[in-house]
Amino acid sequence: MKIKIGILLAVLLGSVLVVLAFGQYEMQVVENYYFPNPQRPPAVFEHDRHNETAELWDCMICHHVYDEQGVQSDWESSEDQACADCHGLEDQGGMPGLRKAFHQSCKGCHLTERKGPVTCAECHVKP
Repeated sequence: MKIKIGILLAVLLGSVLVVLAFGQYEMQVVENYYFPNPQRPPAVFEHDRHNETAELWDCMICHHVYDEQGVQSDWESSEDQACADCHGLEDQGGMPGLRKAFHQSCKGCHLTERKGPVTCAECHVKP
């Protein structure tokens, strides 16, 4: 019995390692579990496909870092952090709350570029 469990664990571990080595995770939605009572489903956002289509190669456009004076860093990125690590649920000083930050960044860019979805139902697609 112990041998069977050992083999099963080895297979599971091997599968995880193969997925990590060859199958890179791609974000599919902007998670909404930060919000206590979300009114809409998560926004559909296929990260890699979006950036390839939009020809976005500068990660700091979305993954920005600001200093104490509100100046955006030219060299530092927040790719290793969740948006909610800096943006709370409510506006704080000059920093927009999480919902506003998403809408300003995503919808704002789409309006400026005149490309991409801008209505609620275009991003928050019901399953």
